[in-house]
Amino acid sequence: MSDLFDLGVSVADKTVRTIAVYVTIAVLLRIAGKRGIAQLNNFDFVVMLLMSNVVQNAIIGPDNSLVGGLVGVVILVAVNSVVVRLAATVPSVGRVFEGTPVVLARDGHFIPSALRRMGVRQADLNVMLQLRGAESVADTDLVRLEPGGSLLVRLRPEEEDAERGDLEDLCRRLDRIERKLDGLSSGPS
Repeated sequence: MSDLFDLGVSVADKTVRTIAVYVTIAVLLRIAGKRGIAQLNNFDFVVMLLMSNVVQNAIIGPDNSLVGGLVGVVILVAVNSVVVRLAATVPSVGRVFEGTPVVLARDGHFIPSALRRMGVRQADLNVMLQLRGAESVADTDLVRLEPGGSLLVRLRPEEEDAERGDLEDLCRRLDRIERKLDGLSSGPS
């Protein structure tokens, strides 16, 4: 029963350990790239799983108590909450932790140096483009990897799908044309 409640290390020790591991992992992920969870490949996924196991002891230290684990989780969530709020309200903090957008393609052409720098393969990007309505990169004006890992795809205007307003405008124009044609055909012969 004592293993449940007796902390193996002080709360201050646990706080320093947790914050140090959090900052280190955040910096490493920032350096490693911007891909979001949905864009992780198998290798990225394996690294994420192993990383969580590797840093476990660094966070909890020689403490195997329930309370120690819960304290570590509370500190981790609190630190993350502060960082996320700071990144959202202080632009410089957001740039440090999340980075800036990176243009991967412009005017229908990939930018190979940006793809290499971000570790994105053209084949993977082509799949993501097709999921967003492009047949290929040639159908795009801009493809940008956002700091959070999401992909912004701006299609060329002629490649964009028609929207409800476009269809309504087209129907109104066709109605006017039909009325004019009807007026011409019913007029004097």
